[in-house]
Amino acid sequence: MTRKLLVCAASVAALAFASAAYAADLPAYEPAPQVSAPVSSFTWTGAYIGAQAGYSWGDTNLGRVKPKGGVFGGYAGYNYQFDASPVVVGIETDFNWANIDDKAGIAKASTDWTGATRARIGYAFDHFLVYGAGGLAYADREVKASGFGKDSKTALGWTVGGGVEYAATDNIVARVDYRYSDFGKDNFKLNGASTRNDYTENRVMAGVAYKFGW
Repeated sequence: MTRKLLVCAASVAALAFASAAYAADLPAYEPAPQVSAPVSSFTWTGAYIGAQAGYSWGDTNLGRVKPKGGVFGGYAGYNYQFDASPVVVGIETDFNWANIDDKAGIAKASTDWTGATRARIGYAFDHFLVYGAGGLAYADREVKASGFGKDSKTALGWTVGGGVEYAATDNIVARVDYRYSDFGKDNFKLNGASTRNDYTENRVMAGVAYKFGW
């Protein structure tokens, strides 16, 4: 009886050892790695200040007078990008020195400075931003007629346009911007007589700005 018990115990021990060895040979289970989409650390939120230059061409009702010329100045503004959203809103103002003029016959029209304050809304593709803008435009306008004198006004109007920006770094942002402005009609007094003159303008500008950290 004792011998049978010993044989039985030895068989059980051998079977347990074989099971443990087989389990050790099985590959260990590892959970699948979690893959998450990369999150950009860049945000368009923040204030900025920059310099710009470009070209303007326009139209008046003074016969064939179509003012055109170079524009150079600066701009500053603030953007806000909504959390977890590509939508960017902002406000911007600019001021520019200008050499815009044209002459036809005895009539001449010129502009020495321009500016605008615009609201902006855009859609961000990481470091790229496509935007539209619109608001109030203002400019110095002078009308002159040979033999009749000259007169100048600060003209107010509306402007609309858009552009694209690229953030080369977290702080340096380059852009190209187009705008159309309509300054309406103003009365100019020439040699005692009053003449009503309108002015519309197209403009393309390129700029580089420093964006402050946020």
